[in-house]
Amino acid sequence: MTDGLCLLTVHAHPDDESSKGPATVAKYHEQGVRTVLVCCTGGEEGDILNPAIDLPEVRADIAAVRRRELAAAAAIIGYDEVVHLGYRDSGMAGSEANEHPGCFAQAPVDEAVGRLVEVLRRERPQVVITYGEDQQGYPHPDHLRVHDISVIAFDAAADPGAFPEAGDPWQPLKLYYSGWVGARILAMHEKFGELGLDSPFDEAWLERAAAHMGDYTTQIDVSAHTDVRRQALLAHATQVDPTSPFWFGLPPEVARTIHPVDEYELARTASSVTAPGQGLEVDLFAGVRDLAAR
Repeated sequence: MTDGLCLLTVHAHPDDESSKGPATVAKYHEQGVRTVLVCCTGGEEGDILNPAIDLPEVRADIAAVRRRELAAAAAIIGYDEVVHLGYRDSGMAGSEANEHPGCFAQAPVDEAVGRLVEVLRRERPQVVITYGEDQQGYPHPDHLRVHDISVIAFDAAADPGAFPEAGDPWQPLKLYYSGWVGARILAMHEKFGELGLDSPFDEAWLERAAAHMGDYTTQIDVSAHTDVRRQALLAHATQVDPTSPFWFGLPPEVARTIHPVDEYELARTASSVTAPGQGLEVDLFAGVRDLAAR
């Protein structure tokens, strides 16, 4: 049963949706689940990492370029709707961009939460995916803010006294944090060696990967959709160098066989959702399909 089911993901910048769980979204979209992407910023501070298109006219129009890239990637993944929350990229902490009055990091929290609540009430997702609290590996201000507003909005969307101008209350049923599991990095590094190729993962990468081997509750089999990540990343031509060994160093027929699962941490559930049993969940909508049918 997929009638009435909706999956909503909250991401910081154009390209985050392509590097974090795109195959999961593609899988549920194929099953008939409505899929919605909320992109909080325009990604204006992202570096142009593809030398072939590092051109003055691209830099002069980078916000529009990145918006077009996002639209192309979202279509590849299978998002039914892309919602722009409307903030400027904050850049890294301490940068000049981080002080821009229009950036996400400088926005009043209530304002940003209200914008997200309006989307949640309009789209009515049962499942929301966002970023976790622990982002020590990449503490970008926009990623931190995505976590903050998502957790607050998960509850506020159901509160009739909160943001009454944002539409009728709606309670999402499950909130997940997208996972970053080192097993994929270690498996890729090993495969580079098996094929006699130079691995792009240095000791620092391997140490970080070894330290992140497991705090997840849910594992989604995406073996039928692994190529989506590669294709969607390539749509972000300014952000992704097609010759990068980090993203594309392994032949596609090999890359699609490595760790073909996406991991998530179930962070919150509504009171009406039955607590998961022992073992890993294998469905983001476990425990909510029957509720959605009522």
